Amino acid sequence: MELKRLNKAISETGYCSRRGADKLIEAGKVKINGVTVGLGEKVKPTDEITVEGNVITKTIENIYLIFNKPIGITCTTEEQIKGNIISFINHPERIFPIGRLDKPSEGLIFLTNDGDIVNKILRSGNNHEKEYIVRVNRRITPMFIRKMSQGVPILDTVTKPCKVTKIDDFTFNIVLTQGLNRQIRRMCQYLDYEVRALKRTRIMNIELGSLKRGKYRHFTKNEFNELNRLIAGSSKTEEASR
Repeated sequence: MELKRLNKAISETGYCSRRGADKLIEAGKVKINGVTVGLGEKVKPTDEITVEGNVITKTIENIYLIFNKPIGITCTTEEQIKGNIISFINHPERIFPIGRLDKPSEGLIFLTNDGDIVNKILRSGNNHEKEYIVRVNRRITPMFIRKMSQGVPILDTVTKPCKVTKIDDFTFNIVLTQGLNRQIRRMCQYLDYEVRALKRTRIMNIELGSLKRGKYRHFTKNEFNELNRLIAGSSKTEEASR
């Protein structure tokens, strides 16, 4: 029977990260089959894991959803917040978004109950591509494209070089490998442009395609297999995000 490290088993339920699980274990808040355990413990699929008295053992299959987020929906699991993504989707199982799209933005976002895959996808140091279509308030110039591509100083750093392509006078396509807070909006603002519309169309190998706004679907088998291939060498440590 396959054994799994306890912190990994906890993170895979979506309860918290591996690091967070280690802290809970160190604090004596984790039990396996009713017995308090320490760091480095391993568990079987049949073991019951409790954290602070709550059973968190994962008994359902992993869920991987592609969602076309409408403008106005907030990417939070806090269901008391009006317009939160969890209440909007109303999925029967406990799921959570991978990353964020700010409230005024729309487009592709993943949701899952698999905490292990979340860390691999989110770490910016893993250079996973995310593609957007952006409309701005004034004409796009060659200088704007060049500066956006080369890197812009925001949030006490300079953005990584990225691919930027003009679509028309007011619209461009951008492919990022970073996930800084409101990155595209801040980059445009630095160059005296204002974002009027922002839509994410792709994350790594998975495209939004014809999925209608406000709807979700499950990953296809091919999409999931290719995604796993792309993240196979991804670090899940803090170092990868630097």
